[in-house]
Amino acid sequence: MTNRLFCLISFIAILCASLAAQTAPSASPNSDEELRFVVYLSRHGVRSPTGKPAQYHTYSSAKWPAWDVPPGYLTAHGYRLMQLFGAYDRIQLAGEGLLSAAGCEDTSRVTIYADSDQRTRETGKALATGLFPGCDFVVRGLPENTADPLFHPQEANAVSANSELAVAAIAGRIGGDPNNLTTIYHARLAELDAILAKCGDPDATTQKRVSILEIPAKLSISKGDHPAELRGPINTASTLAENFLLEYTQGMDASSVGWGCVNSGNIRSLLELHTAASDFTQRTSVIAQLQASNLLDHIRRSIQQAATGKPVPGAVSKPGDRELFLVGHDTNLSNVASLLNMTWVADGRRDDTPPGGALVFELWRSRKTKEDVVRTYYTTQTLEQMRSESGLSLSEPPQRVPVFLPGCSTEDLSCPLNSFAQTVNQAIDPRSVSPN
Repeated sequence: MTNRLFCLISFIAILCASLAAQTAPSASPNSDEELRFVVYLSRHGVRSPTGKPAQYHTYSSAKWPAWDVPPGYLTAHGYRLMQLFGAYDRIQLAGEGLLSAAGCEDTSRVTIYADSDQRTRETGKALATGLFPGCDFVVRGLPENTADPLFHPQEANAVSANSELAVAAIAGRIGGDPNNLTTIYHARLAELDAILAKCGDPDATTQKRVSILEIPAKLSISKGDHPAELRGPINTASTLAENFLLEYTQGMDASSVGWGCVNSGNIRSLLELHTAASDFTQRTSVIAQLQASNLLDHIRRSIQQAATGKPVPGAVSKPGDRELFLVGHDTNLSNVASLLNMTWVADGRRDDTPPGGALVFELWRSRKTKEDVVRTYYTTQTLEQMRSESGLSLSEPPQRVPVFLPGCSTEDLSCPLNSFAQTVNQAIDPRSVSPN
């Protein structure tokens, strides 16, 4: 065989393997197993910034772009992206035999439960429309503006927070001084501050801009729906960097994304500031246990109900369901991940929770032994898929990466169901769990 022919055969083999990896539905590495149930803990889709433009203008020379929806609302673009995600889930789950490929018959086998905010309720509706186009489907959830103890237990008065302990827990991770974070992330903060200072057309009607590097750093008890509050450069930068993310994934004109200074080349590095702030405020164990014990325990109950086929009190899903969507916020994802000590890298970013991203818990059963295992993944559309609103398919899928569950996952990343339940029970605080 000539070297040229050998190289050609090798290239074809690599190409075929690559295509197979792209087109094959995600499945258990064990051909003996069948998929029984899937839980998606999802963040809502692309929304507008939660504050008014004037609130952010304090830190920039130019005015921030206008949005066509009120602060914090899911956009029409965000709705369509989640609709695409729902349609892809239908294709994937049909490939596993969990749902039929089309029609409305399986609507009774899927539960979508959303937080009461507009952006979460509309995200649930978008997922339902993608999953079951043309079908009647009711997204469950509490009435609008009602604090849901699954997603906001402190605001719903479902837990008793020890705020002093939460403050101490964060302080113990940052050397007792919030100014340390400014030092550690100074290069990224300076990169962001330069964009805020130099990009866009200066607004002559505005008072002198406040540099984010000049914001006093402070750690204190929170008066909101979280037990502790970390203020200063890192927290403000987190919000502003995510606003750039929202402009980018909304598909705004390039000149409007960071006033033309934020693009695919630097947005991921800027988002490290958001991930860092979330790490300290949401992944600190004391805070995560308070805010996610109830949610994680209800996920466990739903999975056990699917495994036994018998009603389990407190399960969010219905007996006989094959899929459960829980539509909440990035804080919920970070809290649950912290409780289970899980981490991931997707779309070039560590532990990021962009719009529409989801933690996925899959229940698999061995056909031979009838034993059940849980496998965990993180899935997200890439930033470019969100920006371009490109369709999702088995050949152009969203990012999907396996997640290892310490103390439970085995070599093939499966976690025996009994071990999963035990791991959850050890992670949660029973005092923060409601029976229903």
